[in-house]
Amino acid sequence: MTKRIVVLVSGNGGNLQAILDAVGDGRLAARVVGVVSNRPAVRALQRATTAGVPTVVVEPQPAETRVQYDERLCEVVGAWRPDIVVLAGFMRVLSPEFLDAFPQAVLNIHPALPGELPGTQAIERAHAQAQEGSRTHSGVMVHLVPDAGVDSGPVLASVQVAMQKSETLADFAARMHEAEHHLLVRALVEFIDRPLVEKTHQPLRFA
Repeated sequence: MTKRIVVLVSGNGGNLQAILDAVGDGRLAARVVGVVSNRPAVRALQRATTAGVPTVVVEPQPAETRVQYDERLCEVVGAWRPDIVVLAGFMRVLSPEFLDAFPQAVLNIHPALPGELPGTQAIERAHAQAQEGSRTHSGVMVHLVPDAGVDSGPVLASVQVAMQKSETLADFAARMHEAEHHLLVRALVEFIDRPLVEKTHQPLRFA
């Protein structure tokens, strides 16, 4: 059965495009049934529209709590009956009010290795550390999101990315984004193919 994927975005949508491309050329046995952004007029929404995928913008409202927002978001996402929800650069920490509605089905991609550089600006922080001489590599991981922890869920896949002290931030960021695109698609392929019982116990390691 073709899996139904909903992708949550906040910006450019490079990882969304990687998923759309993989679906389009048959590498990923899935269908992107909807894209949701917490910000209007971002490029990710344009990418979805170009691919013929429905989009919805769910903006935070003044004085709205995180739980109230997540309840609205859950209603929108749930209407598409997704098998998998992918956080592809979605810049919000989700609460149990959302996550409990999609158990073992919410995946996030983060531009750092497990246990390293949680939160925002991970690429920039890694590059700064490399310039200082305290870091020789970074990486990318895909993990499940079972709770409100920040980039701390069970790891499904990871890949190491070597760093060069002389490299500009722009060049390093470009290589990291390329690694993200490849890893996310490969992790989704494996996630779809695995029995549920295996999904949190056998992390992948891609060279």
